[in-house]
Amino acid sequence: MTKNTTTTQTAARQTAQAVPAGVLEHLDPQTIIVETNVRTVAPLTPEFIDGIRRFGVMQPVVARRDEHGNVLVRMGQRRTLAAREAQRPTIPVYVVEADEATTERIVAQMIENEHRTELSDADRVAAWQQLSFEGMDVATIAKQLGTAKARVTTGLALAEHAGTAAAMFTHQLTLEQGAALLDFADDPDVTAELIQVATTEPEQFEHAAQRARNDRHIRQLVDAATEQLTGQGFAVVDYVDWSTGMVSIAQLATLDGEPVTPDVISEVEGRTATVNAYAGDAEASVRYYIPKSAKGFRDRYASTASKPAADELTPEEREAKKQERRQLIANNKAWDAAQTVRRDWLAAKLRAKTLPRGAAKVIADGLTTHRHAVSRGMDTGNRFAHELLGVKHDKAAYGSISDRLAATTSKNPTRAQHVALAIVLAGIEESTGRHTWRQGGDDIAAYFRQLAAWGYPLSDVERIAAKLPTDS
Repeated sequence: MTKNTTTTQTAARQTAQAVPAGVLEHLDPQTIIVETNVRTVAPLTPEFIDGIRRFGVMQPVVARRDEHGNVLVRMGQRRTLAAREAQRPTIPVYVVEADEATTERIVAQMIENEHRTELSDADRVAAWQQLSFEGMDVATIAKQLGTAKARVTTGLALAEHAGTAAAMFTHQLTLEQGAALLDFADDPDVTAELIQVATTEPEQFEHAAQRARNDRHIRQLVDAATEQLTGQGFAVVDYVDWSTGMVSIAQLATLDGEPVTPDVISEVEGRTATVNAYAGDAEASVRYYIPKSAKGFRDRYASTASKPAADELTPEEREAKKQERRQLIANNKAWDAAQTVRRDWLAAKLRAKTLPRGAAKVIADGLTTHRHAVSRGMDTGNRFAHELLGVKHDKAAYGSISDRLAATTSKNPTRAQHVALAIVLAGIEESTGRHTWRQGGDDIAAYFRQLAAWGYPLSDVERIAAKLPTDS
């Protein structure tokens, strides 16, 4: 017998002892008293209430009757409250003999709640697919189950891809994680890496997925530019250093003093190019080089400063410089990915009904410690604050926008603090960039530590900005 089987049977025996035989009755939920529960919060989502409204309470709640005839719910707090909200006339109640002993009540409630397993997203996807096979369309499935249409659409797309669906079941991935895997279904290496992160560091999954998306975009830009350059007779390399005998055409002029363009060097032997791109680029950037010995060119600048020649550096020093550059590029890429994840996370926080703890202090810090960054954002109309809150805006003069936040607070005064926090966070965010992980001070480090305190999973490069230890 396995350990899990033994645990399940033990829990079943305990539950049987905690809930003695009783009588099934159908009672008005408005007349039932909800006993003190170990669940301090009973969240009633619109979907949950709608399900109760349409289908009723399908699993009886457990209650006891006191000496005055009152029915007190011991197990089924959420179902009872939702039935009240849904105006259900009656719900099934299993009334048992029990006393009001606090210890008995708590033990019974703990056993009932601890051993209730929620459906996984993989289970949901399988159910949605089965309903689809039975002829239900996406809209009907979503309506019947109280689920967003977008989630059902995504789930059915996942179910159609055998490999991704199998990964969801095997590793019990979330719908969002499965969607990311589907996006990289043609890349087994990335898929394996994302599964590894999902199962070992799930809080870092969004960072890993966004880095993979950025890397793919960069790779596509670089590959397209490389193909074009190769067709033009350029040798495309990753990096050109001083020891190669090459010079950038940006440093050169023709003998007539004209700038050297790619067209000018189209016939030069040994012409070389490097190709780079970043996540936000629409096209790759190219740097062009030719041999220093090429005829018909001269130094464009009269240099007064001197750098050590490459042949004056030791092999160890050259390798150290290359490694430093590789690390710089890797961290810049990681920053670009993290910025997307972080700002999406902030937008979700700001659109929630309740602000994170300590929001008032963050607003105060923004108006004092970070006042210059916040002020710059305000000068152009708080563009990014509008985006974080999902408020549409129009362009105005001189690069600014027309304010729509004032109307938001006038229409819904309870959102005033949300708006204030959005303005502060937007100003601070717009002051950050790739330079932050290298040059950020104590103030910006405190900002990233605050995000971590709110539950945001910092990536390694953001931990550098926060002046926290990293794994790498």
